[in-house]
Amino acid sequence: MSVGEWAALIGAAGSVLGGGGLFVGRATVKAARATAAANEAAARLAAEPAMRAEDLKVLQATMARVDEENGSLRGRLHRLEVLVRAFSSYVGQLTGQMRSHGVEPPAPPDAVDEYNRTGV
Repeated sequence: MSVGEWAALIGAAGSVLGGGGLFVGRATVKAARATAAANEAAARLAAEPAMRAEDLKVLQATMARVDEENGSLRGRLHRLEVLVRAFSSYVGQLTGQMRSHGVEPPAPPDAVDEYNRTGV
């Protein structure tokens, strides 16, 4: 081969490699973007169980608070029911004493009448 032929061959190889370099550069940028996106997705997936665990802790704390409040409300309701029963018995005794002494007690309120009929 002559020197000119060698120069043409090297020039052609250079332009192929130069064009290839541009292609490789673009591919490298795309690969870097894809890798970054994959790393972000992996980080989100890795963080998700921790976020779910935190959500579970909040839910459990909320349930514990609601259970405690519910227990307190049930206790108060029970004490009120006991008080109403005791008061009802006491008023019944007083009404009996009034009648035994010839005094007619006033009619009970409608709510009391309804409770005596239905139990609710």
